[in-house]
Amino acid sequence: MEPSIFNTLKRYFQAGGSPENVIQLLSENYTAVAQTVNLLAEWLIQTGVEPVQVQETVENHLKSLLIKHFDPRKADSIFTEEGETPAWLEQMIAHTTWRDLFYKLAEAHPDCLMLNFTVKLISDAGYQGEITSVSTACQQLEVFSRVLRTSLATILDGGEENLEKNLPEFAMVCHGEHTYLFAQAMMSVLAQEEQGGSAVRRIAQEVQRFAQEKGHDASQITLALGTAASYPRACQALGAMLSKGALNPADITVLFKMFTSMDPPPVELIRVPAFLDLFMQSLFKPGARINQDHKHKYIHILAYAASVVETWKKNKRVGINKDELKSTSKAVETVHNLCCNENKGASELVAELSTLYQCIRFPVVAMGVLKWVDWTVSEPRYFQLQTDHTPVHLALLDEISTCHQLLHPQVLQLLVKLFETEHSQLDVMEQLELKKTLLDRMVHLLSRGYVLPVVSYIRKCLEKLDTDISLIRYFVTEVLDVIAPPYTSDFVQLFLPILENDSIAGTIKTEGEHDPVTEFIAHCKSNFILVN
Repeated sequence: MEPSIFNTLKRYFQAGGSPENVIQLLSENYTAVAQTVNLLAEWLIQTGVEPVQVQETVENHLKSLLIKHFDPRKADSIFTEEGETPAWLEQMIAHTTWRDLFYKLAEAHPDCLMLNFTVKLISDAGYQGEITSVSTACQQLEVFSRVLRTSLATILDGGEENLEKNLPEFAMVCHGEHTYLFAQAMMSVLAQEEQGGSAVRRIAQEVQRFAQEKGHDASQITLALGTAASYPRACQALGAMLSKGALNPADITVLFKMFTSMDPPPVELIRVPAFLDLFMQSLFKPGARINQDHKHKYIHILAYAASVVETWKKNKRVGINKDELKSTSKAVETVHNLCCNENKGASELVAELSTLYQCIRFPVVAMGVLKWVDWTVSEPRYFQLQTDHTPVHLALLDEISTCHQLLHPQVLQLLVKLFETEHSQLDVMEQLELKKTLLDRMVHLLSRGYVLPVVSYIRKCLEKLDTDISLIRYFVTEVLDVIAPPYTSDFVQLFLPILENDSIAGTIKTEGEHDPVTEFIAHCKSNFILVN
């Protein structure tokens, strides 16, 4: 087990050393570490410990010792001395345990040549799906592009639900400028594809947002990869606002002139989600100050980005449809004046509800109203000052849910945030009433087709035991009131366990003969094979 022993012996004998001495020295100094470990392992197995468990214990201990004592210089010298890949290395990477060890070591010693080589070997052997740890994959283009391809395919196959789950792992592309540029350039090429291009564009935008949240300013890369490069003035104006994270009248005026000219730039130039978010803050945030002389320019650009449809043939624009531009601008302006007018209280808003409801039909306005409601009701004193059972701001959420399916996830996110907030300024009964009002909004959301996410959230509340049980009973009663067969098996698998919970099932009081709980359970048992 001493690699250099034979060379040493050869030199010893050449110098005239005696064999007896060798035997004596070797036998006296032999400590038999490996054999002792084997012996202990045999004893453990004889005392009844599972062989697999013993193997894991030994491997994990060896792993922690290797991590503790690893010396990158010595590791690199193996290659310089041997001149080829040692056979034991290829044997090691065939086992998950040792591959895992190499990932950890490569993370700790990014400059070690031997480890970088091993990571490439692992990638060549087809295990690139495991190499999501950042710096390991980002060291070599070949490995990185393989890992990128695998994780992008995983996200595309998983659909919308998997996006949030897999995004943090995929965002390893934000490790450095080179990896970010490489990934975004590849995605911008894929986004041109007719089939699935829009999904890739969405992922690219999510990655851009992720980078922004981590404090990186990647706006120049975004613009360089888009159509902006052909329009240097627009590019400069957009870049300045995206870098600062705020709109300003001078740059907005530049864009306004371009987009009101006879031959405006392509609309996708201003369809950058990060840019549109800035409009939400300027036009819908309570108390946001906006220069009155320039306000129409802000509104025009937002409406233009939201409503203009272009027809392209063979990379040439053959038509610009501005039919909805005027009505969208008017709706944005009307709602902006209602939302940002600090002198209007809730009662004045009620008087304007029909106008608001008309305007909410425009998706861009609905998004603005949703943000405005979020900012308003997140004020600590908001619910303290409310006298209505259903505050007007929450009623607006119902209308948004009714008109816009694509905003359902954001509406639920806001309701969950409010539901989980401690409203310590209210007394216990007021808190319960408020939570019931929020549950009514969730039931409405469910009735508009956003079923499984709402039910799975309530199921989580029940499992975590941190929600007043009377609220869950209330939710169940309301849901049973609005649903009727046929049900999908996904819905039954989520909702039935809530009903069958001991603290729910027997406690829902019914009036007269009709017992919706028993009827629902009976219907499920006769129509579904239930899996526990």
